[in-house]
This record gives sequence, structure tokens and C-alpha cells, in this order.
Amino acid sequence: MRARRLTPYLVAGLVLQRLLEVRQARANERWARERGAVEYGQEHYWTFFVLHPAWLLSLLLEGRRSGQPVHWPALLLFLVLQPLRYWVMHTLGRYWNTKILIVPGGERVTGGPFRFVRHPNYVVVALELAAAPLAVGAWRTAAAFTLLNAALLLGLRIPAEERALAEYRRSG
Repeated sequence: MRARRLTPYLVAGLVLQRLLEVRQARANERWARERGAVEYGQEHYWTFFVLHPAWLLSLLLEGRRSGQPVHWPALLLFLVLQPLRYWVMHTLGRYWNTKILIVPGGERVTGGPFRFVRHPNYVVVALELAAAPLAVGAWRTAAAFTLLNAALLLGLRIPAEERALAEYRRSG
């Protein structure tokens, strides 16, 4: 199978997945705010809503231009990441969100994949941002967005999340 043929299906699946996840995140946000959640990291949140659609568009355009065959190991990696993504979401339950929301009286989740990695969702997303484009020969998209995501995660998101958790521990 050629990458240009798979790309629209891959992107459509990703768009559907992300839309369903945003819907879940909004429901979880309502639940958290009803319990007095405090949001952190609002100043950088918008960057992820630019990064991910731009990644999808770049993946679509570069993947459609690719004359290469599908790179099966990268596609397999992408597919293996999906259960891991949902393991993280299931472990967090109603606390899973795309925003940094700290619910008063909540406990830090340390089970599931959090036993092995401090920020497993970010690991999964970082690998997805590389694996999906590489599966369809979009290596420029993989490189550019992996680097952009790493800069945002390491420079903004993870430090904001760690500050929020530290403040919560001090106050609780």
C-alpha cells in the first residue's frame, strides 16, 4: 500500500479521535470545575490547539505527496500507542483533561502507567507525533512537530504542571 492512499484515512481517524477526546475533556472539565478545580497553564494552552491541527494538516499534505510505500514498523508503533493512550485516560478517569486542572481534595494518580513514567500521556503523544507521519513518509512533519512539541512540553507544559502539583501539595 502506498502512503498517499493511507494518509487521508489515517488523518480522518486522528481527527475523529481528537474530537472525541476534546468532548471527553470538556465533560471532565465541567465535572472538575463543579468541584472547585483551579486551572494552571492557561497562558500556553492555546499553543497546543495550534500545534495539533497544524500537525494534522502537515501530515495530510506531506503524506499525500509521498510516493513511498507505507512504513509498516512506524504504523505498527502508532497502533501500539493507542491502547497506551487509553490506558492513561482510563487510569486518570474524570481527572483526565487537556487542561491542567487541580481538583481540591483530589489525590495524585500513581497507578497504571504512572507507576513507570511521570507523564505517560506526553510520552505517548510525542511518539505519535513522530510515528504517524513516518508511517506515511512525512519525515519533515515528523521532525518539525516532534521538535516543536518537545519544546512546548519541556519548556512550558511540564513545568506548569509540576508547579501546579507542588502548589497543591503545599496547600493540602
